[in-house]
Amino acid sequence: MEEPLPGDMVQRKRVVPRRDLFVQELKMFSSIALPLVVVVTASQHFSRIASMIMAGHFGEDSFSGTSIATYLTDVTGFTLLFGMASALESLCGQACGAGLYHKLGMNTYGAIISLIMVCIPISLLWLLLDKLLIFTGQNHLISAEAGGYAFWLIPALFPYAVLQALIRYLQTQNLILPLVLSSVAALCFHLPVCWAFVFYLKLGNTGAALALGLSYWFNVILLVLYVKYSAACEKTRISFSTDAFLSMGEFIKVAIPSAVTS
Repeated sequence: MEEPLPGDMVQRKRVVPRRDLFVQELKMFSSIALPLVVVVTASQHFSRIASMIMAGHFGEDSFSGTSIATYLTDVTGFTLLFGMASALESLCGQACGAGLYHKLGMNTYGAIISLIMVCIPISLLWLLLDKLLIFTGQNHLISAEAGGYAFWLIPALFPYAVLQALIRYLQTQNLILPLVLSSVAALCFHLPVCWAFVFYLKLGNTGAALALGLSYWFNVILLVLYVKYSAACEKTRISFSTDAFLSMGEFIKVAIPSAVTS
């Protein structure tokens, strides 16, 4: 039987560690990405879909208007904020990797301020949504339903901006479990509240939109409490200061390309 050449043995020794390293990296990536996509992001999207479905029980025009508003507000608002917040994955990841924990917290503050400021022009656009739909030739009744639903979605925009920044803040520290638990809790909170607002209080589309805002605020409160009291965030938990405004420029430079490519 032919014995393996020394060169072959060296090559095998080199290949095996690389394969093991690949498996380890894949497991680590899956443990972070799968919960974020399957639970965190999906639960937020499902909350918006649930509001749309419940609001659509009040006639064909109501369902059509709510569907159009859900799609347009997703594209012009929620997706935009999601993409911009993704810039924190790079900024906070670099700060965390370099051991600059103070900068990680400051970048998060800067991102929250920046995203809230972006919410202002988005809100103005949503205020004019019914007029824009009528201008493009849409049915007046459906346009009015869509405009009304978009108007009451404005209060949901601001907590969503804060929520996305907090998610990236915890994500870069590999604190995935609190994100999963808070997202599930927020979804469980949203469904009965939305039903109560829409059907029990008979608020219709208005109730569905307001319930979404409340569920986002509920999620934000849960994460803020975790950040404040958890020992896992002790190094990165800092008090707000004017330095947060200085970090806004760095965030915007990365956030705009991030939003375009998302």
